[in-house]
Amino acid sequence: MERNGLIDIGSNTIRLVIFQFHPDTGLNEIQNIKTPARLSQYLDDDHRMSDEGIEVLTEALHSFKKVSDKFKVENLFPIATAAIRQSTNQKEIIKHVKKKVGIDIIIIPEEDEAFYGSYAVTHTTGIDNGITVDIGGGSTEVTYFEKRKIKQATSFPFGVVTLSRMFFEDKAHNDKDAIKKMEKFLKGEFNKLNWIANKAITLVGIGGSARNCARIHQSYHQYPIAGVHGYTMAFDGLKEVYQLLKKTSREDLTHLDGLSRDRADIILPAVAVFNVLYEMIDAKAFTFSRKGIREGFIMNQIANAYPGEFSKNHVRQDALKHLANEYHIEQSGAKQRVKLASSLFDQIVKLKKVDMDDTLKQLFLEAAYLYYLGKFVDSDSSSQHTYYLIANSSINGLSHKERVTLALLASFKNKTLLKFYSDETGWFDSNELSDIQTLGGIVKFVNAMNISNTNTVNQLALSKDKEGYQLDVYYQGEPIAEEYQTLRQKKHLEKVLKENVKINFTKS
Repeated sequence: MERNGLIDIGSNTIRLVIFQFHPDTGLNEIQNIKTPARLSQYLDDDHRMSDEGIEVLTEALHSFKKVSDKFKVENLFPIATAAIRQSTNQKEIIKHVKKKVGIDIIIIPEEDEAFYGSYAVTHTTGIDNGITVDIGGGSTEVTYFEKRKIKQATSFPFGVVTLSRMFFEDKAHNDKDAIKKMEKFLKGEFNKLNWIANKAITLVGIGGSARNCARIHQSYHQYPIAGVHGYTMAFDGLKEVYQLLKKTSREDLTHLDGLSRDRADIILPAVAVFNVLYEMIDAKAFTFSRKGIREGFIMNQIANAYPGEFSKNHVRQDALKHLANEYHIEQSGAKQRVKLASSLFDQIVKLKKVDMDDTLKQLFLEAAYLYYLGKFVDSDSSSQHTYYLIANSSINGLSHKERVTLALLASFKNKTLLKFYSDETGWFDSNELSDIQTLGGIVKFVNAMNISNTNTVNQLALSKDKEGYQLDVYYQGEPIAEEYQTLRQKKHLEKVLKENVKINFTKS
């Protein structure tokens, strides 16, 4: 187990995040605190940070270092972006902090800031091609990646604080003329990039402003599940948030659900950036990534120390493995369940009793791997805990609908509970629910054939006969529990095949 701390010294906020890493359970955030320091307001016209600003920074770092020490952090990385990067007295700031706090500030160059943000996106989402935008207080990073490889990256010397100063000084936060001028300015700046126009790919928002945009939209629509990582909205949704911010008074913004109080005066410029970019890209969707520069930096450090960790080629598999380990799923038994599920599914397909696409089949096999994960919490209510844990966990590489589908499959108990869970989101039509019920029934049946997690059953053979179907179950060892449970659960297989099934246990 390894603990790394990262202090993100931004133009708007200073944040401490403590990460815990283990190869079995992956990277997990165990502490996250911030202070809205607004360092950019302490830069004068010559970009020199005032003594007051340096003192605000020093006090925050001193406090965060104490927290890190208490959490026994092994490596502490204080990384600084635009506010200190742009300061003409940068060396003085670094020297003062070293003397007073005893830590060395790491200045992140513009191109590295863009790289770490995109690194996090390509290693924690299922998006192959996209353009990321990370708008901070004093800079905005835009990066284009294709097939998960970064192709282009640019940093602009303006952020939410800068834009607020440029266009809304002594004006209402939603002044119409100021908004028009800001949009014109943004279009002019982004037009300098010859690689974003009409790309027709996903726009990925990173950072606090994008997170607030996603949460506002979720709150406005009473979104039924937790988490914003991977949350996606169409252009209509993005414009809806923009219009909501425009028509809401400054005072009412502080009470707007989903919006942090300390972003009330700077959220509109950020959402303007998202809207302008969406139109210019002709984006397919706006997706939020909770993983940004902080996660990208730490993941990159760990990957250097542990080659093979955080591979962008198996984001989803790693996420599910880490989730399984976190809830103590027995690996050998889980893999055997997947093997049996795959074998039985393929035989049922050959008999033309089911017809599923590859996406749903993948979720079905993943559900077999995670089946009744919730028994770790309480074995008497495994189904309920399994559904709510998976549906409300941030799982890298899965969309929100895929996550809920996985939850419905892995928690399957009966048709009544399936309907109860699915009604919470209302995302599935009758055909989709029918497919989920079919596959959920197969998972439940297969689980019975390895109920003891001893892998006694090693092969299945399904065939048609005059009286219906026959399933030959080949085993080694003593399948007493398996034979009893399989006969109890064969009704789920019979519902799929729509005929009687005779089950023969045969020693192999």
